[in-house]
Amino acid sequence: MALTQAMCTSFKKALLDGEMDFSSDTTQTFKIALYTSAASLDATTTAYSATNEVVGTGYTAGGNTLTVVAPTTSGTTAYLDFNDTTWSTATITARGALIYQSGGSNPAVAVLDFGADKTSTAGDFTIQFPTADASNAIIRIA
Repeated sequence: MALTQAMCTSFKKALLDGEMDFSSDTTQTFKIALYTSAASLDATTTAYSATNEVVGTGYTAGGNTLTVVAPTTSGTTAYLDFNDTTWSTATITARGALIYQSGGSNPAVAVLDFGADKTSTAGDFTIQFPTADASNAIIRIA
């Protein structure tokens, strides 16, 4: 099993099909779910699954709802970001995460690989997204 950081291929197609809207469609909600090192997630992941999702105090299956920071551009790159998210007073260990659109078939957006297990013990477990710019934002289209 492995987690490989990637923008999901099905997400790229959904963008072209007009199925994902990060700015004007307030009915679309995006979430982030945490996974153990036993998970198998990569560019071919098409949807959220509870298989090998983190289980622990302070964590609810399906993960946290993300707040989208409006898409923007810089030069020839379009990008977007999310506000950081925290599981408070959590006792969990996670190796990676899946960003997905909540609802319908729960389509996948991106897989995050933390590089190693990250743990919190009765404390905050925070996902801190990178700087929102053309070189670092979590979702960039160049």
